[in-house]
Amino acid sequence: MIWTPRVVAALASLALVACSSGSAPDAPPIETPPAAENAEPVNLRVLAFNDFHGALEGPSGKVWVDGEKVETGGAAYLAAHINAERDAVDNALVVAAGDLVGASPLVSALLHDEPTIEVMNALGLEATAVGNHEFDEGYQELQRIAEGGCHPTAGCREGYTYEGPTFSYLAANVRITGEEDTLLPPYIIRDFDGVKVAIIGMTLEDTPSAVVPTAVEGLEFYDEVETVKALLPELEAEGVATAIVLLHEGGVIHGEQTDIGECPDVQGAIVPIAEAMPALVSVIITGHTHAAYVCEFGDKLVTAAQSFGRVVTAIDMTIDRQTGEVLERSARQRAVTRDVEPDAEIATLIDTYAEISAPLAERVVGSLTAPISRERDASGQSPLGKLIADAQLAATAGADIGGAQVAFMNPGGIRSSLEPNAEGNLTFADLHTCQPFGNTLVTMTLTGQQIHTLLEQQWINPDRTHMLGVSEGFSYTWNADAPTGERVDPTSMALNGEVIDLQANYRVTVNNFLSTGGDGFAVLTEGTERVVGPIDLDALVTYVEENSPLSAPEDERVMVIGQSAAAAE
Repeated sequence: MIWTPRVVAALASLALVACSSGSAPDAPPIETPPAAENAEPVNLRVLAFNDFHGALEGPSGKVWVDGEKVETGGAAYLAAHINAERDAVDNALVVAAGDLVGASPLVSALLHDEPTIEVMNALGLEATAVGNHEFDEGYQELQRIAEGGCHPTAGCREGYTYEGPTFSYLAANVRITGEEDTLLPPYIIRDFDGVKVAIIGMTLEDTPSAVVPTAVEGLEFYDEVETVKALLPELEAEGVATAIVLLHEGGVIHGEQTDIGECPDVQGAIVPIAEAMPALVSVIITGHTHAAYVCEFGDKLVTAAQSFGRVVTAIDMTIDRQTGEVLERSARQRAVTRDVEPDAEIATLIDTYAEISAPLAERVVGSLTAPISRERDASGQSPLGKLIADAQLAATAGADIGGAQVAFMNPGGIRSSLEPNAEGNLTFADLHTCQPFGNTLVTMTLTGQQIHTLLEQQWINPDRTHMLGVSEGFSYTWNADAPTGERVDPTSMALNGEVIDLQANYRVTVNNFLSTGGDGFAVLTEGTERVVGPIDLDALVTYVEENSPLSAPEDERVMVIGQSAAAAE
């Protein structure tokens, strides 16, 4: 299908989805005047979330509620809270800001994330932006997810045909090279009592740096602000009064946060983007950074709802029917607490998918003496990052499988801490949730100088540092007060007690995402004598099987000095 604005608008007008209602605490109503009173403004409630990542079952983690952290999440509970908000008003719209799927738990990933799409259909989602994780399996798989059809290799399971979403996947700033139309629709237009509202969806322009190159080969990603500006003539011709942007880019919280409805010193890429958006845009719903905030940047209301379905943002807008001006707007965060009646239809769907995945998910792989956390300390290391690096080194150390001497693990590839069950056991599902991407390990030759460059590139993006987990036997010191590019003392780098020789060659293991320059580690594209090894998850499973019961590594591999480091402790 060619995604012209007229086709998109026509489809959008048919996109209303009937949803079941679960019981939940009453939402504050907003009174909507009858459509016949054309002089009266139109009220609209937008319900938004982001970075769901296939988190169907829950609980998905704790969030701040009234000064304390409360367990939240689970799609059936998310639906119950959304239903309560939606049922309190006449005009409502449910949207998401990308990464609905990708890096998903086994209950969704085993069936190629089709379960998440089915659940979102039942929840009544109407539009979502694409996010970087929607490209994890390549853009052709994204197109299949967005349009329906059987998986190209796994096919459709017996008695079931994947029909695709009843909502719209939006990708206004993504095009196939050489083609005029966007990869997926750029926007939809919804009519609320005669007032037309455009919903524009985009991923971050920097998506290619967040996925393996082959996944986006042949695609072009465009500047977020310029993309919206280019759409203005079309939207104005369609009579659009105001626009809501769903953007899979976000801010980083630098202040202390005890309330998910605050704006605690939010910085990062979203700030200049929001301030530069044209006047037609009134609200920007963001994601990607897994933060929760309600902010005003310039004249834009900017929100984010954390991740994994733990929070839903309720945005109330009052729009002048004659001029299209947004007269009032406000946003509040609603934690997806589990003290409500879950949505029965969605709970049944999830139970069905869980039963399918259970034989693999429940297989016991090994055991832990205590939980192993992915939370990083002042040096940038986490116990789990170190353990995974150890597992990858063990999987590639043999002369016939790479001859690795050191391994590095990116924190973004570690999606959860390891928590044993009551018996101290770890299941396959636990390990899959921790490392869901299925990346292959790549062992390459780097010089000592290139290893130093690799470590310096951890700070190449000041808004999103990517501190690498390092394997046992490797160590170094960095200075938190030193400028970017000069933080690691080369003489502090050591392997098994020997100072790294900047001119010598070393065998280094990383995953294929890093090996192609992911997260800004461009020096890894220079590695030579590459050997492709096992899947990262397989390496972790083997390591757990062979070393259980496991404990968190306690050795100090990375040291940090400087006054900034002392303040962070």
